[in-house]
Amino acid sequence: MLKILVDSETVLKVLEDADADELYKRVDGHRKYMRQWLPWVDAEKSPADTRLFIQFVQQQYNAHEGFQSGIWYQHQLVGVIGYHKFDWMNRSAGIGYWLAEGFQGHGIMTRSCRAMVDHAFDRLELHRVEIRCAEGNAKSRAIPERLGFKIEGIAHQAEWLYDRYVDLVIYAMLEGEWQEIKQVLK
Repeated sequence: MLKILVDSETVLKVLEDADADELYKRVDGHRKYMRQWLPWVDAEKSPADTRLFIQFVQQQYNAHEGFQSGIWYQHQLVGVIGYHKFDWMNRSAGIGYWLAEGFQGHGIMTRSCRAMVDHAFDRLELHRVEIRCAEGNAKSRAIPERLGFKIEGIAHQAEWLYDRYVDLVIYAMLEGEWQEIKQVLK
């Protein structure tokens, strides 16, 4: 299984069946907080639901259509980051992520996202990476902004969030731009 070393404290690893109980506990323990911006939280009602998600993740990974990685920080599963479905014809992918509330503010997600963008351009040879964030989700939007992504526009009322539609800000990075930005981020 694929592992991406982010730094001495953080590793990204494709989710496996053995991760289901720990991942469910992380979601269940932060349900109210996560529900503010993640439309799938209510669907995770039991560890069995998390196992179904991980089965999908495994199928997606084995078919080379994308993958979702657990974020392990100091040997604890603290969140998930992954590529939504790859568009191999256009050499592009979208990145999505979440991090448990108690682990935010330490740069874990920014470093993890940077590692995923590096992987996309350096290993997968993609041309474009996109990140979509709810317009009001300042913490999530700060990640692509810190990494130098450009805002391409707003997808109006693009995501149903339990009782309302939210607008999504579309951020993008091209491979050539990333090579220049990486020099500045060092």
